[in-house]
Amino acid sequence: MTSPDDYAALHESAATGTIAPRRQVAVAGPDRAAFLQGLLTNDMASLTAGTGCYAAWLTPQGRMLCDVHVFESGDMMLLDVPAAGAQQTAQRLEEFHFTENVEIATLASLRAVWMHGPRAPAILDKLAPRQGTHHKPGESGEAGGSYGAWMQYQNARVELAGVPVVIGRVDQLAVPGFVIYADAQQEDEVTTSLASAGVLHATPATLEAARIEASYPVYGVDMTPDTIPLEAGIEDRALSLTKGCYVGQEVIIRVLHRGHGRVARRLVRLQVEGDAPQKDAKVFSGDREVGFITSSAKSPRLGAIALGYVHRDFVEPGTAVEIDLGEGRGLAHVTSPLTF
Repeated sequence: MTSPDDYAALHESAATGTIAPRRQVAVAGPDRAAFLQGLLTNDMASLTAGTGCYAAWLTPQGRMLCDVHVFESGDMMLLDVPAAGAQQTAQRLEEFHFTENVEIATLASLRAVWMHGPRAPAILDKLAPRQGTHHKPGESGEAGGSYGAWMQYQNARVELAGVPVVIGRVDQLAVPGFVIYADAQQEDEVTTSLASAGVLHATPATLEAARIEASYPVYGVDMTPDTIPLEAGIEDRALSLTKGCYVGQEVIIRVLHRGHGRVARRLVRLQVEGDAPQKDAKVFSGDREVGFITSSAKSPRLGAIALGYVHRDFVEPGTAVEIDLGEGRGLAHVTSPLTF
């Protein structure tokens, strides 16, 4: 069940919790950017130390093998990938590795602690001050600048309450979000320090409700090996339209240029009257089956909500559809992502 206290913390203060299991793969060596440039959908060559991006790895048919949070540290790229396929992702990288000067390794001893909420930057300013770093445009005058001024995927090696960590910014729940990478043996020290600063640990149900409110898709749930990034609506943050070739690019460009971005289906958020639907529940318009549900939750703020794919004719906000709820159908409407 969702927790009112955790939900309030996510949107008014700060809370920890992971929306989906992830693991990390390191790609080091002087050719790492050029190597990944030909594989991932975003522009790896433009990344500099302390920056990063979101990306996908596609099949030649343009379908997703996985999604990736990429953090360039200056001496390596950390790839944060779905946990279920992390070892396979590392093996696949090795298969594509020929003459490039790169080293690939899974980071089995690394753990990620995710923190979300409007007070998250201030808490990090206190626990992990960035002393002695150079100011970036827009940062405060404090030594190292405030985490609140960080761009998406900005990252740095710092100490959090004396523990060496890497912190990166990734907003997932329509509020400021940060991932804190620490050695597994020091994970408890990190979580204890955050808890001492008043950070709650959110229940999975609460995180799921906030995620669906924000229309943030998860690979393995809302995106699968059958998904084209354009269907999931991640193109604005996952795809570069100016970089060189990458695996699956031909399909993406064909849809964007020849098809004017029109795909057969789109992932949308649905406001449901009644109970939250089950995963894979069918979506109808009259007698016509037009889609299916990928995830759902009971939101303390909105009630029953869901993410699902619907035919492109039914994606406009306000569009009414019906969802199979087991003992009949329930009315639902396509809605825009919730912002705070």
